[in-house]
Amino acid sequence: MTEPGAPAFFPAPKVGRVPRCDPPAVEMRGIVKLYPDGTLALRGVDFTACQGEVHALLGENGAGKTTLMRILYGEIRPTRGEVRVFGERVAFSSPRDALRKGIAMVYQHFSLVPGLTVLENIALAFAAVRGRVGMAEVRAAVEAVMERTGLRVPLDEDVDALPVGVKQRVELVKALALGARVLVLDEPTSVLTPLEARQLFKTLRALRDAGVTVILITHKLREVMEVADRVTVLRRGKVVGTARVGEVDERALARMMVGEEVLTALRPRRSRGPGRPLLVVRDLWVRGPHGGWAVRGVSLEVREREILGIAGVQGNGQRELAEAIAGVRPAERGSVVLDGVDVTGLPPSERYRLGLAYVADDRSVGLVLEESVTFNSVLTSLRRFVRRLGLLDWASARGFAARVVREFGVATPSLSTPVKYLSGGNQQRLMIGRDVARSPRVLVVAEPTHGLDVAATRYVRELLLELRDQGCAILLISSDLEEVMQLSDRVAVMHGGRILSVRRPEEYTVEELGMLMGGVEVARPRGPR
Repeated sequence: MTEPGAPAFFPAPKVGRVPRCDPPAVEMRGIVKLYPDGTLALRGVDFTACQGEVHALLGENGAGKTTLMRILYGEIRPTRGEVRVFGERVAFSSPRDALRKGIAMVYQHFSLVPGLTVLENIALAFAAVRGRVGMAEVRAAVEAVMERTGLRVPLDEDVDALPVGVKQRVELVKALALGARVLVLDEPTSVLTPLEARQLFKTLRALRDAGVTVILITHKLREVMEVADRVTVLRRGKVVGTARVGEVDERALARMMVGEEVLTALRPRRSRGPGRPLLVVRDLWVRGPHGGWAVRGVSLEVREREILGIAGVQGNGQRELAEAIAGVRPAERGSVVLDGVDVTGLPPSERYRLGLAYVADDRSVGLVLEESVTFNSVLTSLRRFVRRLGLLDWASARGFAARVVREFGVATPSLSTPVKYLSGGNQQRLMIGRDVARSPRVLVVAEPTHGLDVAATRYVRELLLELRDQGCAILLISSDLEEVMQLSDRVAVMHGGRILSVRRPEEYTVEELGMLMGGVEVARPRGPR
């Protein structure tokens, strides 16, 4: 089953193993990546990861860290430079080549095929990398990995039925069973509960101690401090520096990432007191894309001058709830009332006219990437800019777009630039800015800072607090627990399509939140609080 020269499935654990850099697990020298459109993504990057270490890779959007790892994984080719794996010079033309040399990459969105069992998914990967192989051999290889690592996955269960944390474990087991000795993890905690993240860190330490090299791409500085041995920071396609964790703090890393002091904590400021309810949801039932119930009897209120945050692992009905409130997904039962008006049966345009704004969790949904900054600026309020004959008043649209760009700091070459050429942070500023500029009464915003760097994250969060203080009612949906707790006046925890708890943020403990997000209802203590 194993071809000549292929790495062993998984090395036996070695107690007290220290990182080994002779030779390094990964050595990348002078890596340059110039895209056909003239974008210079990497400018002579040097990067080294030792055998048996957790190495964090940090950087702003557009810094080049994902591009660098996609080159290592064989997804794209460098314009110039040299890559060595365990001392051997390589030139991968596909991920299959990288896997054969022991390099695996696990993305935020898993590559599991729905409708198949865990074992069948792993067998597909074996077939893609090694050709024809029997199920008995695959099972034996996977069970050997589980025995040696302690990572357990239900081989005969459908992947559809697994929690997110278990799906991630499947990806890890699959990579190790294929012989991975270098694991690249892309934002691995973005969809995990705090308890699942803690378990993942424990797993990564165990893999490191067994000699596996883990390269961790993350935006979360605290994760770096908690689990990484070393950290390399990229900025604008260049390496700013590499340091041992313990010799740098979060502020130093932030300065390295953005070149200025940006880690000043958001001022803990609550509103001057909520007013009357502007958004009222009662016993709402909504079906998901596959026909099952995604939202199950949700009731909530959001008042003026208030941010109600919804915490929860992605995929527990948050998106369907937001879409039902915005009118882009029908509600089967229940009601949505906006500033005293029942809008349950009204189209999105009427809800917008009555003061609702919705910022989707996916920029490819909220923006028409091929269209210009001007067009996307007025996309959610086209009625205001359409003439009698149905033609767009481009002069007025450009004026509004210029205001959005100016007031919300959208960096763009021109108003006619297609938004696909804007960075993720500037796309997010445009999405939020176009609706904030309309002074909405109610804002539903999902994952507002997902994938943004430190400076852009701080800007968006301050903007939401300012909008709330001006009287807006904000429903904030985010899988970033720290963000929800920092911004919200009240926090609702959602799991399995239901609201399990609504409290002020200071009334939760991390352990309670983790259990609630994992679907375990927590009994409230009796007596005065």
